[in-house]
Amino acid sequence: MSAMVDVTFTLNGHTTSLAVAVHDSALTTLRDRLDHAGAKLACGEGECGACTIIVDDISVNACLMPAPDLDGRIVRTVEGLWEGDGLSKVQDAFVRHGAVQCGFCTPGMVMQATHLLEQQPEMSDAEVRRGLEGNTCRCTGYSKIVAAVMEVSRDAATKTAEAAE
Repeated sequence: MSAMVDVTFTLNGHTTSLAVAVHDSALTTLRDRLDHAGAKLACGEGECGACTIIVDDISVNACLMPAPDLDGRIVRTVEGLWEGDGLSKVQDAFVRHGAVQCGFCTPGMVMQATHLLEQQPEMSDAEVRRGLEGNTCRCTGYSKIVAAVMEVSRDAATKTAEAAE
């Protein structure tokens, strides 16, 4: 039996406490123990971004993060992005732009896009592409994904301009 450690962290706004094996990843804990299956196990090496979550406002590959490191952190998964009774702006833009094909990379891509837009609401096409580089999609040419993120970015720019008037 492997060593266990108690962790307490905030998951999508809710305090969560449980014992985790010291060798488990944050991804396995979220998926297998907490039924937050949005983040996906794909490469298991931090190369594809399918497991992207946001920890303390930093984009993280959950497959590489040891579960004990969740202790005391604020963790957001795709399941926590809902705004009110509906999709977040990023999720909605992905749907409207058809930026979802097989859907496997989508949760990680949405989380990375959310992180980018929280860090820099107004971005150029090149900045969006650069910011999404760690997330791999095997079904698209990325143009619909970039278009979705750019729409949310343009909306932020419009709101900034309107507020300045």
